[in-house]
Amino acid sequence: MTDPDLIIIGSGMGGATLAAALASSGRRILILERGERLRPSSKDRDPEAIFAHGHYRPSEEWLDGDGRLFNPGNYYCVGGNTKLYGAALIRFRAEDFAPIRHLGGMTPGWPIGYDEIEAFYQNAEELYRVRGEIGEDPSEPPHSGGYAFAPVPDEPPIADLRWRLRSVGLNPASLPLGVDIERWLAHGQTPWDAFPDTCGGKMDAETVGLATALAHDNVALRTRCAARRLIADGEGRITGVEIEADGRTEVLTAPVVALAAGAVQSAALLLGSADAERPNGLANSSDQVGRNFMNHNCSAVLALHPFRRNGAVYQKTLMVNDFYMTGGPGGAPLGNIQLLGKISGPILAANSSLPAPLAHWVANRSVDLYAMSEDLPNPESRVTLSDGKIRLDWKRSNWEAHLALVARLKRLLRKAGYPIVLSRPFDRRTPSHQCGTARMGRDPRTSVVDPYCRSHDHRNLFLTDASVLPTSAAVNPALTVAALSLRTARHIMEREFAS
Repeated sequence: MTDPDLIIIGSGMGGATLAAALASSGRRILILERGERLRPSSKDRDPEAIFAHGHYRPSEEWLDGDGRLFNPGNYYCVGGNTKLYGAALIRFRAEDFAPIRHLGGMTPGWPIGYDEIEAFYQNAEELYRVRGEIGEDPSEPPHSGGYAFAPVPDEPPIADLRWRLRSVGLNPASLPLGVDIERWLAHGQTPWDAFPDTCGGKMDAETVGLATALAHDNVALRTRCAARRLIADGEGRITGVEIEADGRTEVLTAPVVALAAGAVQSAALLLGSADAERPNGLANSSDQVGRNFMNHNCSAVLALHPFRRNGAVYQKTLMVNDFYMTGGPGGAPLGNIQLLGKISGPILAANSSLPAPLAHWVANRSVDLYAMSEDLPNPESRVTLSDGKIRLDWKRSNWEAHLALVARLKRLLRKAGYPIVLSRPFDRRTPSHQCGTARMGRDPRTSVVDPYCRSHDHRNLFLTDASVLPTSAAVNPALTVAALSLRTARHIMEREFAS
């Protein structure tokens, strides 16, 4: 495509949703993706290939805060990280948009309230065909409409778990999911959590967002095309996107540019675009680019009874938010609990020190849960560049609340009839729900983008990924990224594409 009106960098949830929302405008939209489309292969449903051998993980390495190399949990393909996501599409709670006191400190709140994003949550749920049920979860925020699809059904062992959780006073609710379960299982009897979607069974950024956008002739996708830097003129206008494709470097131009490469990569691109007038990087007059990196505090919790097998295939259908806004010392929030995709013997063996026979024995009897607590923004938790290499120095916060959530969950699971409960925190170097790094705010001195995700410094630059989130909340960020992208799309339509 020549002379696009909008260049979108990144085809994940933020970029794909923005393209889908603007496709009907008739404006020429070019989406750049450094990876390629995933194609069906024998590895798609092979847990050993995925979890033990890291078949889909990139070969790149980042530095951690101590300067040690590690392989990050990012994926570079059309659809981005959503191609392997768990498809949990949950709204932030209404309270998440205001300041909240946690055990680890106060959150700053958002420059917008839940009421300003609710309609876009509703639109995002409709676009991504979310399966869910309103009325089961006491923490559920107001909805202007219902879910168009019924929840993904519990398998018998999970229906039993739901009953057991209710028996100990909890309120298990159906997990809002972007999964066509019949289509998914028709291509293999496996979970979808962390498995790649090459059959269209997940409502991911490629299957939904990009498919919607590319149905219009004015939208094009260019793969194997890595953005290396943005170019700005003396007045702060983004005048070019320097890319590398097929071993060649070229510069693309468009009146409007949207950056949606993910919280780490978007920050790295802005920092790496420093020039003589802006030695600290683009969009960074506030010195906030790369700062306030957040990653959820997460643990896997396995509950089992030695004489009761779990024959579930996918398992991931319920969540518990009883401790989302309270439950800790002094009534402090603790977080969200949801099911993981069913852990099999090969998965457990690849992610623990258990010998294979014992890993299979445990996996055949375990119900596998995911405890998730909010990580709080910290300006010293940040992404920087070191000789061109990404350095991610994550300062984990609010860990006391997470330990309290795991401890409380383990006690309740034992009470519910699971005498053996094991837990293990997720690796602190793995950016699973990365967010922050280009926070949204009204004050250009303390934030990177305004409430419509427009850069304070560059009026034709928007950021539409999780980098703009002022707080991480304690649920999966994908639906919030989609809702914010829809809100940004409306702003672009009204302010940039109106003439």
